Amino acid sequence: MSAPGTSSSSAGYFSQLALVGKFSIGRLVRRPQAAPDAASRQQLWRQLLVLVGIGLATVLVLMIAFDATEIGLMPARGTPSLWPWRIVTEFGQDEYVLGLLAAGVVVTILIVPLWPEAARSRLLNFATHVQFLFFALLSSVLVAQVLKYIIGRGRPFVGGKANAFNFDPFNGTPAYFSMPSAHAVTAFALAFAVAAIWPRLRIPMFIYAVIIALSRLVLLAHHPSDVVAGAVVGLACAMLVRYWFAARRLGFRLGKDGRIVPR
Repeated sequence: MSAPGTSSSSAGYFSQLALVGKFSIGRLVRRPQAAPDAASRQQLWRQLLVLVGIGLATVLVLMIAFDATEIGLMPARGTPSLWPWRIVTEFGQDEYVLGLLAAGVVVTILIVPLWPEAARSRLLNFATHVQFLFFALLSSVLVAQVLKYIIGRGRPFVGGKANAFNFDPFNGTPAYFSMPSAHAVTAFALAFAVAAIWPRLRIPMFIYAVIIALSRLVLLAHHPSDVVAGAVVGLACAMLVRYWFAARRLGFRLGKDGRIVPR
């Protein structure tokens, strides 16, 4: 026999959980609460244009002058001494990072109804930040997968030689999913997103992203230009998601000077 009040407590929890879930989803898709002014829009597009412009120029230079040389300098695949790099690179695996963030989103939503009402706003604010991290990464990974399929660049030594211009668009096989590097996309999107929320972590997160990118080169999974392209995609998508959240006053706010700052 159930203890008195057990069923009513459960019903109360699930009703609150439904409200929290509806509230969380509704905030993400609602119209902007803070009307984006010209300064914030101009700053965003200026930053994106500079990022993409420098990124594309760097990719082209690397493809022409350095990609084939760099992969020729790397140790052969399967070299036993590379085992530390094989461990390190897993920390940039998009499935793992997305899974961890998705779990964080679910857990925070599940515990909100159990949290004391006086402290619930702080937990909701933390949940908003976790949601931002998740969507910044998810959007970056989805864009990267589409680009990989369209571009169809061969991974290093696919075809038997160091050829930086081995392209087979719409091939759709892992051997031709080299550009952009998904690990670089994940690492740089996550680094930007974390630093956007907690600016003091920008240096360690930048170091993390660079190490993940280097691991892809050492393991001959990508060309240098693939890694740069991945960094550009990850940063650009995370910037757009931050703007989406800021316009809805979710975890960020739009400053009068056009800057986006955490709340």
